[in-house]
This record gives sequence, structure tokens and C-alpha cells, in this order.
Amino acid sequence: MGAFKDLLEKQDIIILDGALGTELERQGYDVSGRLWSAKYLLENPQIIQDLHEDYVRAGSDIITTSSYQASIPAFVEEGLSLDKAHEIFKKTVLLAQAAVKNVWGRLSLDEQKQRSYPLTAGSVGPYAAYLADGSEYTGSYRLSEEEFKDFHRPRIQDLLNAGCDLLALETIPNGAETEALVHLLAEEFPQVEAYLSFTAQTASAISDGTLIEEVGRLAQSSPQVLAVGFNCTAPHLIAPLLEKLKQVCDKPLLAYPNSGEVYNGVTNTWQDNPEQQLCLTDYSHLWKKQGVQLFGGCCRTRPEDIRRLAGELRT
Repeated sequence: MGAFKDLLEKQDIIILDGALGTELERQGYDVSGRLWSAKYLLENPQIIQDLHEDYVRAGSDIITTSSYQASIPAFVEEGLSLDKAHEIFKKTVLLAQAAVKNVWGRLSLDEQKQRSYPLTAGSVGPYAAYLADGSEYTGSYRLSEEEFKDFHRPRIQDLLNAGCDLLALETIPNGAETEALVHLLAEEFPQVEAYLSFTAQTASAISDGTLIEEVGRLAQSSPQVLAVGFNCTAPHLIAPLLEKLKQVCDKPLLAYPNSGEVYNGVTNTWQDNPEQQLCLTDYSHLWKKQGVQLFGGCCRTRPEDIRRLAGELRT
């Protein structure tokens, strides 16, 4: 590996992509159920590739695989054989790579010279995503370190075997899980490059209450975690969270928050947030001043949001 490190050194501004599941839902696809958008890996993978292509056209430098909600146990519980579950997991990388190749081949030489060939990040969501009960927003689940490792190991291996350029350890709400992931990379995947992104409900801690300084030190200790920050978090919390993170970690920063609406895990609906005062691009300009290098969007953000980010932040 090394492509992610090279990109970080080459570009001051790196554009990530935006939401997958909520954007498919907006387009009329049913993403209810434990697999969320990952069920379309089984039913209609072309719609996932099409959305990846939308983000490449919008200007994303990194395309994230559709594996966030996916896991080997979840696929097996849906009736797939173990071999088929691993095959589907690898397909998430192939879909993202095909999307990049298709769009890149249609760009003019001048357009290609103005941007980097997009990387593919293998999405590694938290154990909470497998639970599918909204605990990404609470972090209230407990496993031993070995249980966390056993859960994450096979899908990380599948993503790497399929050829992803880096891992996106994202929406992590749990301190113990953070520690297990950092240890797993060091012990079993020492050549892997990754970024680590937390989710938070307050300005001082990730979702389970673990202080930002604690998880920040974990990120700082890992030579494989090349960037760190926050996603699936309300935009107005990002700035104070980044300030706390910067006190203990000097790695490149990232921010790809929700649209600003608040998800109600009981009713499975999105509600307006009265504390949301600015749009994503306005907030991103503020985060840029704080030293953020990687920008994107999470739930309820769209390709058009990414297009605006790319257009404004790169000027």
C-alpha cells in the first residue's frame, strides 16, 4: 500500500463521498431491514455502482465501499453460504473500482490532469451496524477485545483481498472497539493504511462517553491510522470535537458529518435540528481553517453536496 499516504502528501484538500443508504432511500429504494443498503449487493448491485459513479463525477477523491452495514454474520443470517458471504463482501470493492474506472475513462485529458485518480476505501463500520438497532448513536454494547477482533477480521481481510487502497474505519462510537481495531491492524494487518472516524453526540466524547482525548491518543499511537476525525455527527459539534482531538493528535483531520438533521432511532425518522445554522459547505470552510484536510458527507448528504464541496474548497 502507500496510495493513501501519497494522496495526503500530494493534496491539501481531499474530497470524500457522501451518503449511500439515505441517498438510495431518497431515490425510492427500500433500505429498511438489518442489511440496510447492503441488501442491494444481493438484489441489484448496479444501483450501488451507479451511485458510486455519481460521486466520482461530483469530484470525490476517495470512494467508500458499500460494506458499512455488511458483515459475514449478517449475510449468513440472511441465508447465504459462508463462501457467498465472502464473495459479496469482495464485490463491494469491485463495484467501487468499476465506478471509478467508468467515470475516469469518460473524462477528458485536461479533466484527468486536474485531479487524482480516485482511491477505493474499504468501509469497516462498527459492530453497532450489525446490531442494526441505532447503537451507532449510543455506543452501548460490550464485547471483549477478542470478540471485536473476530468480528472485524474476516471482512477486513476480504476488503484487502479484493484490492481496496485503504480502510475507512468509520462511525466508531465505542472506545473498547477503537482499541481492538487499532490492535488488530498492528498485529495482523501491519501494511494497511487507514483512516479512523468517530461518531459523537456531545462536544467532549464519542457516543459511548469515551473522552476524545482517550481515542485521540489511540489514533496517534497507530502508524497505520493516517488521518482521524468525525462522521455521522451533527455539523455544529465538529469544530469543538476537532479542537479536543488536536490537543493529543497531530495527524491529518477529516470531517464528514450528517446533513444536520437528527436521527430518531426509535421511530427511524430524521428530524430538524434547531442548532443547525449553516450548510455543509459553510461549516467546511470553518473546518478548513482548523486544519481539516479531508471533507465529505454522511447521512442525508447527496452528490450535489459533494460537488459543491469540491468546487468551493479547491478554489
